[in-house]
Amino acid sequence: MELRKIKGITEKREKDFQKLNIFSAEDLVRDFPRAYLDMSNRVSIRETYNNDIVLFACEVVKVLPVNFYSRLKTVRAYCSQDGFSFTAVWFNMPYVAQKLKAGEYLFYGRIQNKYGQISVVNPSFEELDKNYRLKGIVPVYSLKGSLTQKIVRDSIRAALPQCDLSSLIPEQIQKKYEIYPLERSFYDVHNPPSPERRDVAAERIALEEYFVLISAFKIIKGDKNAVRVNRYTVTAGEVKDFASRFGFEFTKGQKDAVNEIFENLHSPNQMNRLIQGDVGCGKTAVALCGIFMAVKSGYQAAYLSPTEVLAKQNFLLLQKIFPDYRVEFLSGSLTAKEKREAKARVKNGEADIVCGTHAVLQEDVEIPSLSFCVVDEQHRFGVAQRSSLSAKGVGVDVLVMSATPIPRTLALIFYGDLDVTTISEKPHARKEISTSIVSSRKYDDMLEYIRRECSAGKQAYFVCSKIEDDEEGTVMSVTELYEELKARLPSLRFALLHGKLKDKEKNAIMQAFKDGEYDCLVSTTVIEVGVDVPNATIMVVYNAERFGLSQLHQLRGRVGRGAEQSYCFLLAGAETPTSVERLKIMKENTDGFKIAELDLAMRGSGDFLGTRQSGKMLTEIRNLHYSPDVIFLAKKLSDETFDGRFDSDELRKIAIQKYEKLKDVVLN
Repeated sequence: MELRKIKGITEKREKDFQKLNIFSAEDLVRDFPRAYLDMSNRVSIRETYNNDIVLFACEVVKVLPVNFYSRLKTVRAYCSQDGFSFTAVWFNMPYVAQKLKAGEYLFYGRIQNKYGQISVVNPSFEELDKNYRLKGIVPVYSLKGSLTQKIVRDSIRAALPQCDLSSLIPEQIQKKYEIYPLERSFYDVHNPPSPERRDVAAERIALEEYFVLISAFKIIKGDKNAVRVNRYTVTAGEVKDFASRFGFEFTKGQKDAVNEIFENLHSPNQMNRLIQGDVGCGKTAVALCGIFMAVKSGYQAAYLSPTEVLAKQNFLLLQKIFPDYRVEFLSGSLTAKEKREAKARVKNGEADIVCGTHAVLQEDVEIPSLSFCVVDEQHRFGVAQRSSLSAKGVGVDVLVMSATPIPRTLALIFYGDLDVTTISEKPHARKEISTSIVSSRKYDDMLEYIRRECSAGKQAYFVCSKIEDDEEGTVMSVTELYEELKARLPSLRFALLHGKLKDKEKNAIMQAFKDGEYDCLVSTTVIEVGVDVPNATIMVVYNAERFGLSQLHQLRGRVGRGAEQSYCFLLAGAETPTSVERLKIMKENTDGFKIAELDLAMRGSGDFLGTRQSGKMLTEIRNLHYSPDVIFLAKKLSDETFDGRFDSDELRKIAIQKYEKLKDVVLN
């Protein structure tokens, strides 16, 4: 149903909703609240503490003009609550000045208390209209343009009866498990009669989304259960001899993974497999065994990497491990002539193995006898991208790898179309990385230690979460940190790396660091993906509480790649009980899968699947809070649906639409 047909939505409001990616009544009812306010829990601002996030009523006395010449375009308002004066401030939100006027308001935001001077930072607000009483638990939505909380609430209330909110879970199964009605859940999420009903409703909506998604993977996987085309002649003895080239004994996990690939390639069906394993578990060696099975059988193989530096690293490794075969390199950094010649050699069958970046995916890259492809750091590629690589051959066997430990609950969602192999052990030679939580009083000692280590030839990473200065001044930016460290450690050579640099610049800086031209690399999380710098032994993470535990574990895995003892220092910007507990988990655990499970338990699936972790995936339920058990139940219901042949054409149609939406998802 079109937005304009909903009562109260004018042409201007429709355009403002579209800025929020809301184009229909169905989109509108799936715009779930980003927060809820308990009207019975208003506070006195005099009694608040620094960093409290609170709800309170107040009077706006005066709104100051916006200074458009300042970098942050700050809006300030002088406010009062029962005679107590304070300031409200909004950064980079100049439109607030147009919406705010003198009068009574309800504010919800974070308190900043500096030396007794209280202000509230970037609060959401709405006018206390005497004719619009707010009671109970009130939803808060994201806004754009002329939209207000009242407009959004009224629009959703009008849209709900106009939408088909029926469930795709078969009625027999809903009755069997006494599942809460889906339609009722949408009403309860937007107008919760109680916190308990809100939570039940959120879990029910999440259950529906996961049920459809898991069913989609089940349908696609079944449809892709293609009969084998390529016939592999390689023997188990030849694979065993090849594995001996690495100069170390494979772990049990590696051996099991190689055996699974061998069995897949000699089975009647095409392979579509994920290898997930912790940093340093030896996934690459397993993948190279798979490539050997292909080239030894007379076929071509491809190895896709997400970055230029990683692709070059893998190219050199392939040349070393496959001296008897021809390895070709393809990337965006090659000249037009070099690309032309490389593509010609691949097309003519002069190259046995093609290694490169996204350049390998281009339409004019022809790999005529491609039978096996490896996608490294799979979470950087969408489903469509890995599909376009396998489409370059006929019946291509696909092996994707991920060093991002994902709990088994979420593996059902991220990798539902793949068979999953998990390597849990690490190579025996690897030393444990020593992890410490560094307090502010020990910061100078840490820098002096790093100065000594780097002066002795070691290298260090310094990582923070933001590229530019934080508008509230609470988070160190990478540019600010870079300048500070250069001033404090003038004897060391520093490089700066962040996502706003062009790919060519990033590749050059990373390569120079790897080659030892810099002692220290100050970076955002762009260094997360697996470039191997054995000489880097120190990782420092600023505002570590702002990262997910799995992301911290990935960052920690950038060091410890060589024989030397390595160290990870975690610096907390805000020492709340929750942040201390989370960083303590990092200090006491080195198993990425255990960390991922603990992270999921602490943050919940909704947070774990947030933008930092998963890009655009499952944005429909991004604001809902639900337990991991919802995913298990969704899988159980999906299994019973298909086992009982309840699946309908409607379920198949909508499930495939869901899958199509996820084809371009790239995890962050």
